[in-house]
Order: sequence, then C-alpha cells, then structure tokens
Amino acid sequence: MPQTIVTTDTPVAAPAVSRGPSHTLSVLVSNEPGVLMRICQVFSRRGFNIDSLVVSEGRNANFSRMTIGISGDPEGLSQIIMQVGKLIDVIHCSEHTFDDSVTKEMVLIKIRCSPTECSQALQIAEHFSGKTVDLTPTSMIIMLFGDSLKIDAAITMFSQFNIIETVRTGKVVMARGEQPT
Repeated sequence: MPQTIVTTDTPVAAPAVSRGPSHTLSVLVSNEPGVLMRICQVFSRRGFNIDSLVVSEGRNANFSRMTIGISGDPEGLSQIIMQVGKLIDVIHCSEHTFDDSVTKEMVLIKIRCSPTECSQALQIAEHFSGKTVDLTPTSMIIMLFGDSLKIDAAITMFSQFNIIETVRTGKVVMARGEQPT
C-alpha cells in the first residue's frame, strides 16, 4: 500500500482529528534528564494527545516550566493532573483556563507572493498585528503573536496565497494577577 507523504510544502494537509476538548497545563519540574519522558507516558497511558509543548528553563536554572496543550476526555483530566503531580521531579502541575491566565502562541508563515500580491499580504499581516521578518521578490515571512483562535484565523486568511511553510510554537501560559503559574 503506497504511503502518503505530507511535507511542509504540501498545499492542503489532512484535517485534524478531534480528540476532545483542549486543556492547557502548567508543570514546574526539576531540570533533570528524563522528566519529559515520564510526563509524556502519563498522558499516553490515559489516552490524551499532546497538541503543543513548550519547555524552558525558569529564573532558577534548577527548574523548568512546561506548558502542555493536551486534548482528550475531560473526565480523566483531574486524574492526569494528580498523577503528573506525584512524579518525583514534578514540583507543581495545574490546569489554566482562559479566565485565569494569559495564553499566547507565535507563528511564522512563509508565503509565496508576487510583487503585486505583496501589498495585500502586508495588509493582512497588519490586520493581525503581524510583522514581516523576511521579504524577497517572490516570498515573505510573517511573524504573528496571539491566542490560538487569532493564529488560526491568520493562517486561514494567508491561505489565499501559496503557503510554503508554517512554524508554530506551542502555547505559553501565565496565571493572571498575583496567583502563581
């Protein structure tokens, strides 16, 4: 049976399979080898898919912050949070919602556009508060920041051009006000 190979220059990707509602978790961990693998195993055993993952060292080099976007059955979410929280190198694990946190993503979109299409692409970028980070006579790279819906809408608008490639970060999240993330 022949395999379908999807590359970054494939014009239309297969639609995403819905695995349930999405959730954003913030996990503070010891900065040790193998921590990510142990956390991923918890999600896998419970049938949750990791949709996005951002890991970065914290202000203290001994700890890292993981922001994990997951989708799956909401009934198992509290169990996952408990199980991740019990792992040896996990300091804290919690879910963040739209109401209690600020969540942002970044995307780079490379489009093929002629000099006559360039001004239209720039107008779309400006509408979404994007910035052109590379411009050639035949292509453009736009950088956008925002929530997932804004990023999705921008990609939809840029799809009228030939999208050569997109690179999208995962979600980063921070609790609002004085509460810790």
